[in-house]
Amino acid sequence: MDATNPEIARSIAAAGITTNFHDRGEGFPVLFIHGSGPGVSAWANWRLALPELAKRHRVLAPDMVGFGFTARPAGIAYDLETWVKQAVGLLDALGLARAHIVGNSFGGAIALALAIRHPARVGRLVLMGSVGVPFPITDGLDAVWGYEPSIDNMKALLDIFAFSRELVNDELAELRYRASIRPGFPESFSAMFPAPRQRWVDAMASAEVDIRALPHDTLIVHGRDDKVIPLSNSLTLLQWIDRSQLHVFSRCGHWVQIEHAARFARLLTDFFSEATEQAGTRG
Repeated sequence: MDATNPEIARSIAAAGITTNFHDRGEGFPVLFIHGSGPGVSAWANWRLALPELAKRHRVLAPDMVGFGFTARPAGIAYDLETWVKQAVGLLDALGLARAHIVGNSFGGAIALALAIRHPARVGRLVLMGSVGVPFPITDGLDAVWGYEPSIDNMKALLDIFAFSRELVNDELAELRYRASIRPGFPESFSAMFPAPRQRWVDAMASAEVDIRALPHDTLIVHGRDDKVIPLSNSLTLLQWIDRSQLHVFSRCGHWVQIEHAARFARLLTDFFSEATEQAGTRG
């Protein structure tokens, strides 16, 4: 890890992409896939969850290509296929046959697609405020994907992301704004989701028949007051995924892993512990 920037950790070639990723702890691996906010990185999304889950698991959190400190190869297609290949490529590069997968928002769509395309590589699945099913784009998501760098615009986005004003202050807005204007960040972000943006919601969705066929135990998590991804997405996933459960946090926006960090970590720890206990019983 870079002593001056905790967002920079290990580097490895994943599906040919030089990928910055965090790798902590020991045990059955858990792959965390972040969301798509401006200036986001794996560390920004998962910094509170990783230390807790690392007490029992090997936790992996890559910067998906186009975000954070992963390389941005010239001419790369920023699409679902690329991101799924990168995620599987990371597991391949580390010699890991299977992992639990945790996907946040945009990362939920990648996690869903990964589980559909490579079901044997996935232990348990966690989808948090997830994209990946059809829905009319919200004003909140349109604002996130249409972000133009400025302090005022970042403050407005933070108001959309978080339920509690206690989490949203000038210092956080400054930090996230600075992250959004790092070299290469604005260019890749603006190239990903140009207007009209409903097409990118549609492009990130998996087919209902494929989602319904998922065999994995799945934990679905959502903030009741989410202005970015509607709660109805998670209700749809609950209906479509046979082996699923849904946990809804009240007084919570799009940042469950930050707004309810301790509860979120306990929820995941318990959910993954069930898999270990079941494996032990079968053995």
